[in-house]
Amino acid sequence: MTLTVDNLPSVIRHWIGGELVDSADGRTFPVTEPVSNTPHAQAAAGGPADVDQAVAAARAAFPVWSAISNRERATVLNRIADAVEARHERLAAFETYDTGLPITQAKGQARRAAENFRYFADVIVALGEEAFRQGGDQFSYVVRTPVGVAGLITPWNTPFMLESWKLAPALASGCTLVLKPAEWTPLSASLWPEIFAEAGVPAGVVNIVHGIGEEAGQALVDHPDVPLISFTGSTDTGRHIIRSSAQHLKTTSMELGGKSPAIVFADADLEAALDSVVFGVFSLNGERCTAGSRVLVERPVYEEFTRRLAERAASVRVGEPADPATEVGALVHPEHYERVLNYVETPPEE
Repeated sequence: MTLTVDNLPSVIRHWIGGELVDSADGRTFPVTEPVSNTPHAQAAAGGPADVDQAVAAARAAFPVWSAISNRERATVLNRIADAVEARHERLAAFETYDTGLPITQAKGQARRAAENFRYFADVIVALGEEAFRQGGDQFSYVVRTPVGVAGLITPWNTPFMLESWKLAPALASGCTLVLKPAEWTPLSASLWPEIFAEAGVPAGVVNIVHGIGEEAGQALVDHPDVPLISFTGSTDTGRHIIRSSAQHLKTTSMELGGKSPAIVFADADLEAALDSVVFGVFSLNGERCTAGSRVLVERPVYEEFTRRLAERAASVRVGEPADPATEVGALVHPEHYERVLNYVETPPEE
């Protein structure tokens, strides 16, 4: 079953200062779809000049956006959520086509992304200042103010939803921002400009620079006018970003790799535990930072649980991402495929 996607862009441009623009030097890079690994679009390849332009636009928009009330920003965030939900079918098609995620799982991304904006709209309205008594004669106050321009660097797994996780709190807090989406999966990010325009987000509040991590991402991390960096991705890249950020004493938020374990005790409901373990490791093609990549089972049920888990794993439906029956689709990129294959072919250590 082949997925038909209408209105696919042939060129994915930056979004800077409220306008779609090419890279300053005109460079692009190919974007491939993972079923056939053939290019379907060209994306603007951002570099330091493009990041400079985006940061300047964000700085220019900061005084107005940071000055409006929390209630006004919450209203805008709810309009963004409405615009996301109105595009849920198109968004799901874009995500499946660009990432290889099963279509039934991709359809949940719009709902989750919209909920992220609604959640932070509620948080910012309810958020207040705090006061603490110290000793008998002193009070300390906590006053929250926007930090300035936030640099957001997002990964290739469930890209649109993970972008919303960073966009929503940054906007709610009054920051303006520059988003650098993952270069493997930039397609769904091309929907953000029309969403923000429809929701009435002022020009320059959100800027998007596409490109390779070592170029566009590094330029964003190194920029002296970006005091906050939020990154989701590999642990090695996270270490590099923290080292680079130290020069300007930037605030950093890191969501990095892990080996999340599922722990099954002998008195567990094994059927429910099997459901959780299979979903935790195979959903979203296993390409998730919260994947349950280890299972720790108490000895009295170890043999039974591992036997039944192997049976469940053998029945997982692998197929075309567009098929509603598919549970595991196409891995996102040949480089990632080789990495997974290496895990399979490398014998376990004794």
